[in-house]
Amino acid sequence: MTAYVADPVYLNGRFLPLAEAGISPLDRGFLYGDGVYEVIPVYSRRAFRIDEHLQRLQATLDGIQMANPLSAEAWQAVVLKLIETAPWDDQSIYLQVTRGADDKRDHAFPPASVPPTAFAFSSPLVTTPAAVRAKGVAAITVPDLRWSRCDLKVVSLLANVLARQQAVAQGCAEALLIRDGLMKEGAASNIFIVKDGVLIAPPKTHLMLPGITYDVILELATAHQQPLAVREITETELRAADEVWMTSSTKEILAITTLDGNPIGNGRPGPYGEQMWQWYQDFKNTVMRKG
Repeated sequence: MTAYVADPVYLNGRFLPLAEAGISPLDRGFLYGDGVYEVIPVYSRRAFRIDEHLQRLQATLDGIQMANPLSAEAWQAVVLKLIETAPWDDQSIYLQVTRGADDKRDHAFPPASVPPTAFAFSSPLVTTPAAVRAKGVAAITVPDLRWSRCDLKVVSLLANVLARQQAVAQGCAEALLIRDGLMKEGAASNIFIVKDGVLIAPPKTHLMLPGITYDVILELATAHQQPLAVREITETELRAADEVWMTSSTKEILAITTLDGNPIGNGRPGPYGEQMWQWYQDFKNTVMRKG
């Protein structure tokens, strides 16, 4: 066990200490990044929308033609076991499936007799400190150099890693990805903007990973009659926005107040983001924590 990974972890049908978990160096996840992953937030030891997360896992597996080693019921049992044995009430459950380890390195899929590798573990779910949220964070824009199936939650995240590291190297929290003049998402988050009181979200396409938190924000906006538009966001609109938010299960709703060194709006978190954050907290306490 470490400060960030609880014992036991799950690996190929067994629960065992992290220190004893190991895979073959010929595993295709290691050699090719040939695998998928999913992250499930847990509040008060209750997995949030586990069915939707497992459906997204299955959709990604289908998208890369990989067999799911476990049924939805079996995955749920794994998740519940990890939740029960971890020391934290709020957790992040990580699931990963790779195409397994063949007896050679070959780009083509291995024989069907090669079983997938299934791995899962629990980490603490840590959200943004209040002091950071009150000030907002800085971000940069970068060209979106990823492949064209960004809707698949695959483990080959090198382009995202490089974009995020470019942001970190400049003292920023996130890199916003621009493709053909349109803002798609962050390197590790979804992005919303507000202009003239209207919340604007980029649409779900093959060029964006659809986040579960993204869905919650759209639902909350609709429930509270917040004016909403789901459409493409141009880079020009992004830079002229009154508010820009980054969202994820850990960031929740976090204002981006500086973009490429220039202030967004008045350079402070705005009222619409603050209202959405409050709606999100109410939803978390009344729904997410209640199962």
